[in-house]
Parts: sequence; structure tokens; C-alpha cells
Amino acid sequence: MKPVLIGLADWRLPVSGPDAVRLAARAGAEGIQLDLGGPGKAPWLDSTGRLQTLSTVLAETGVKPLAVSANLLNDIGLAAEKGTLASKNVRNVIRRALDVAVTLRASLVFLPSFRNSAIESLSVLARTAEVLQWACSEASKRGLLLATENVLDSKQLQQLIASVDATNLRVILDTGNPLAAGLSPVEVVRVAAPVLAQQVHIKSADDKKQLSNDEAAVLETFEELESRHIPVEAFVLENDYRDGVHARLKTDILWLKKYISRFRNNLDLSSGLNKSSQIILNDAIKETRLKYFSQG
Repeated sequence: MKPVLIGLADWRLPVSGPDAVRLAARAGAEGIQLDLGGPGKAPWLDSTGRLQTLSTVLAETGVKPLAVSANLLNDIGLAAEKGTLASKNVRNVIRRALDVAVTLRASLVFLPSFRNSAIESLSVLARTAEVLQWACSEASKRGLLLATENVLDSKQLQQLIASVDATNLRVILDTGNPLAAGLSPVEVVRVAAPVLAQQVHIKSADDKKQLSNDEAAVLETFEELESRHIPVEAFVLENDYRDGVHARLKTDILWLKKYISRFRNNLDLSSGLNKSSQIILNDAIKETRLKYFSQG
């Protein structure tokens, strides 16, 4: 069994890409999630020379590339109307993120649904499901998992999972975002357990606050994951460290290390789900569909 990794998200650091990997290594993190970048964000991850430099630095430091995120979608709008320029841009961004993940040998790509991609109506939910279904198909062709990160309530999250109906769909669990939306991360675990991504975002309700034993939602999430024997590859710190105060980052890493020794990953992620696990997952997705549609 493999030890659970501690990871960082490069878009929450004062540096990005190769420099973020170096910072992660110095701080004692073992993995990193990387943003694709784009206008108003970091340089494109797949720009000339940058991807090669990144690959070199990852190899030199031993930091594991966990996932690629397409945060630019929060500006474009994941659910942009079909046939529009924005919709074409969404698909282009998703393809680029998937291709970068393949190059870096990251197992997961995730698409956030915040700001312009926020799911605030049934029509946007339906369109989001349509895009995710297409993205899951594209990810499957590349041997990747495709995740959504959102703040839907239990019923809406079940509807989204059932509508996408893809065995490689995952849900990113975040300990902070649900709280900000008046929801509970523990409820997300209960609703989406069969399809949770094995990379969990850990942050405070106040994302500039240092992690501590007062973080009830974080501790309760740990307990729920453990009680349900949910495999976790990495806990990824997503507090806001962009102010460059490295002491807070290192303190959070040390705090997190105290709590993760109980978690062990008993799945070989390099080869995806084994046959029996895939059967269980397929059955869980069918059950979710039946539960949702039976509720009308």
C-alpha cells in the first residue's frame, strides 16, 4: 500500500509551473496540481519550452504531477451556448488540458464550475452535464479521469452524476468551497462517495487562515473518508499562499502530515481501477441514476 501524498495547487502559490514545483519540493510537498494557465492567469502550460522545462523539473525534484486544472473555464463559462465561439474555446481548453495531462503522466484533469461556470439553474446544469459527458469521452480516449469541481447541493450533484453517466467521471472533494456556499463537505462525501476523485482539496473556511485543530469541517471530512474506507491518493492544500508567506505553507504541511498517516491508497492508480472496482463503480452510478430519476 502506498502512503498518501501531500500536494499543492500551483494557482494558490506566488509562483506557477516549474517554479511552483521547485517551491513544493522545498516546502516538503510530494505532489502538485497544475493549472493550464491562459489569459489573466499563468503562462500557458503547453507553451513553447514551458512544458519541457516543467517535465525536467518534475523529474529532478521527484514531485509527482497529480492533476491538471482548467481554471480559465471560470472566465469563459463551461456551459457556454452550443455553437458559439465561447463554446468552441471551452472545448479547445479542455483538449489542451487533457493533452498536457498525458504528457505529464498526470492521471486526472478537472474542470471547475465557479464564477462564469457556476451552475445556478437547471438549464446550466443540463448544459454542464452535456459538456462533461463529451469531456469524459475525450479523457477516456487518453486513459484519463475527468473531474468536476462545484458547489451543488446533494440532489443537484446526484442529477449531474446521473446525467453525465460516465465511468471515468469524478467529483473533486473540497473542504472549504461547500462551507462558503452553505453546504457541508461531509455531505458531498456521502452523496458522491463512489465517484470521488482520490485527490482531496484541504483548506480552511477562511482560506488565508492557518490550518488547526479548530477546523471542524476538515477533521469531520477526514473521519468520513476513513469510516467509508474511501481511497485517497493525495490531500492537496488549497489555502491561499499567494502572499508568499512560506512559513504558513510549511506549517500547514506539517499540520496535515499529522492527520494522514491513517489513510492508505490500496489502488494502483497507474493502471486505473481494477476490474472488480470498476464493476462496483458502474453499479454505483446506475444506483445513483435510478435514485435520482425515481425522485422525479
